[in-house]
Amino acid sequence: MKLNYLFLSLLLVLIPISCNRHSNHNDHDDEHHHHHDHVDNLQLVAYGNGLELYVQAKPFAVDHESEVIAHITRLDDFKPLDKGTVTARLITGSDTVMQTLNFPVEPGIFRFSLQPRQKGEARLLFQVTETGQDSEVVVDGLTVFEDFHDAIHAAEDALIRGSNAIQFTKEQSWKVDFATEEVRKVPFGQLIRTVGQLEPTPADEQVVAARTGGIVLFPGSDLVEGKTVAAGQTLFSIDGSGLADNNLSVRFDEARNEYERARAEYERKQDLAKDQIISQRELLNAKTEMENARSAFENLQRNFSAGKQVVSSPIGGFIAAVLVRNGQYVDAGQPVLRVTRNGRLFVKAELRPKYAEELNRIAAVTFRQLGRDLAYTLEELNGRVVSVGKVTSEENPLLPVMFEIDNRPGLIPGSLVELHILTATVDEVVTVADDAIVEEMGSHFVYVQLTPELFEKRPVRLGRTDRLRTEIIAGVSPGERVVSKGAMLVKLSQVAGAIDAHSGHAH
Repeated sequence: MKLNYLFLSLLLVLIPISCNRHSNHNDHDDEHHHHHDHVDNLQLVAYGNGLELYVQAKPFAVDHESEVIAHITRLDDFKPLDKGTVTARLITGSDTVMQTLNFPVEPGIFRFSLQPRQKGEARLLFQVTETGQDSEVVVDGLTVFEDFHDAIHAAEDALIRGSNAIQFTKEQSWKVDFATEEVRKVPFGQLIRTVGQLEPTPADEQVVAARTGGIVLFPGSDLVEGKTVAAGQTLFSIDGSGLADNNLSVRFDEARNEYERARAEYERKQDLAKDQIISQRELLNAKTEMENARSAFENLQRNFSAGKQVVSSPIGGFIAAVLVRNGQYVDAGQPVLRVTRNGRLFVKAELRPKYAEELNRIAAVTFRQLGRDLAYTLEELNGRVVSVGKVTSEENPLLPVMFEIDNRPGLIPGSLVELHILTATVDEVVTVADDAIVEEMGSHFVYVQLTPELFEKRPVRLGRTDRLRTEIIAGVSPGERVVSKGAMLVKLSQVAGAIDAHSGHAH
């Protein structure tokens, strides 16, 4: 029921847009093209300087005014260019006609009117000025005809069609999470799937130990795992005042008395040294003894209060583990708490020795939390390969592999993550983003771009995957563009209405 509800909701969004587009097209045809029924627009596409340019233009002929509608999309987010100045230049030999628009008629849509004066091969150049920066996108391979009817017939012959093409307008794609990407051949080596465990790095975790023997006293009931602490914050105290052996109060009194005795002895020998009754060596020994006694006394004094030793957090972070109970006796040096800041994490995986050679050629790693769709690459986590094991043993016949990564929300030390380790290779294969692939009844498809508003559903055969990208063995070729985000929305738009045979309509 939920799926049907979502499906109907999307149709309600898609159908009105499709209807409005056809309605606007019909109005435009009635107004401007009553002399020529079904005049096909030129469909022009170009990419450059971080922009996608999709142009629908009436065929170019000498002394005939041609409406040129440019759809300009930013490639970084596939959203419309909603501000800026755009200049269109139609260059035919020595003749140039141009028009400048200071704002779009709608976000991303700029409507020009150009009337060429010379026939021949031409190109259409768009200069975009936004926030003081200029960008150019050029469409080559155009022709300005002497006779308008010849231009119409050429446009009909060049009309882009597809047997199972789906219309998905720029207005639709601008409103959703949508993107396309060019299909390329890239190195895609051996894929190793495994599971690793998250561990804190040594630099980001410190054990807080007892500095003396005594009874551990926590300041409150909230000193629990996960509690945030600041550097220098009091964590607990150790009370040794009631112990028969190693009594902290007794040790404090002894240290104070020893310091006072050593200081008095040094001061006495200072007077004797003035009268040269004792040597300078004896005076120096007395001074050293006093300094040692003072250091021992001041060390206890800094951490001693009302018969207790106060222990503070050495770093800011949170409590990873409480290792003793409140009121428990501990010896000097015994761990009490673990504090971590989790700025960085280790990921430890163990692999079979057959991968030993491939592990020396790690090219990419993807981390995915078990039970969640969220995935990160090694680069996104500012990660690196720390070590690859070289030997095994009877106790552990596997090779350890260690990665270091930045911590992110949800990455919890001790938890498991799924790893996809891709090793380098000289072989290049065609890959697409995983989000580009749509599954239907066990078959897989991608949507290949015919124009930025027209997409062809294409069956593909899949190969290896690293859970971010998947190898395409057959179905698409390098240089084609596929929908890399929003493929499911393109699929749903197929049922929003039959495709117009003259899909290159104006807006």
